[in-house]
Amino acid sequence: MALRHDPKRGVIYMLAACALFAGMSVLVKELAERVHFLEQMFFRGFFALPVVVLVVMHRIGLRGNLVGALRTKRFPGHMLRALTGTAAQACSFFALGLLPLAEHTALTNTTPLFVTLLSIPLLGEKVGIHRGAAVLVGFLGIMIIALGQGAFTGDFGGAARWGMVAALAHGLFSAGTTMLVRTLSSTENSGTIVLWQSLLMTFFTLFALPFVWVTPGPLDLLMLIAIGLIGGAAQVLLTEAWASAQVSFLAPYSYSSLLWAVLFGWVAFGDVPGLSTLAGAAAIVLASLYIMHREIMRRGKKP
Repeated sequence: MALRHDPKRGVIYMLAACALFAGMSVLVKELAERVHFLEQMFFRGFFALPVVVLVVMHRIGLRGNLVGALRTKRFPGHMLRALTGTAAQACSFFALGLLPLAEHTALTNTTPLFVTLLSIPLLGEKVGIHRGAAVLVGFLGIMIIALGQGAFTGDFGGAARWGMVAALAHGLFSAGTTMLVRTLSSTENSGTIVLWQSLLMTFFTLFALPFVWVTPGPLDLLMLIAIGLIGGAAQVLLTEAWASAQVSFLAPYSYSSLLWAVLFGWVAFGDVPGLSTLAGAAAIVLASLYIMHREIMRRGKKP
């Protein structure tokens, strides 16, 4: 992917992508009581797939050679990456049905914390005091949100408890996905990785569909199709954003997803996040940004 070095363009696309993902989350949450989250995931993958294929084909310039884009010697790696990606998305969609949008978004933004922890046993990296302290601050933010939800009192309901567990599991599975992408990208191009991810994740949910299928009404069907189309469009915008500016420049703007979640949660569901949610989310975001900053500094010292 060629970097265009257009920061303004990158910021606009990043903000738009985060807004679309938040809008998609509103639809997922709205449908949660009527349509199983696995069925929603199938529509998300199936209707986004054509968009992903067209963008990848354009990006890697294969001129319609889809077979060439899928050629790989590391299929087991793609399979494992798709499994972790499916698990992460399942946890996210499941949690959306149980948590307010703002809490869900804050807790699913914990991926950088888990990436740092997993890098120790899986990559043999040494996590110094700076990144270690940032991870602790991030998990303190999780505790603040949990306390605000009554996690350690009798008021903490089963639904909220499982929603928080699922949202954090999303961060863990997403971290695993990130680690696998790092490994695959040493020999595979990004187009091949994205194509296999989209195809396999759609196939996995198709396999589960007969066990959870509920025939949607006309309006619900339109919403399910919209989930796929909006998700696909958001993926395209996110790809264009990363192609337009440095990751270190755009990363802070990616956390605008929290602002969109607060706004959309208030408008669509009347949810107003409490002080604990805002304080916890701030701690998670600051910790994640500091981890990224230390990672950039650490890599900058290497030849």
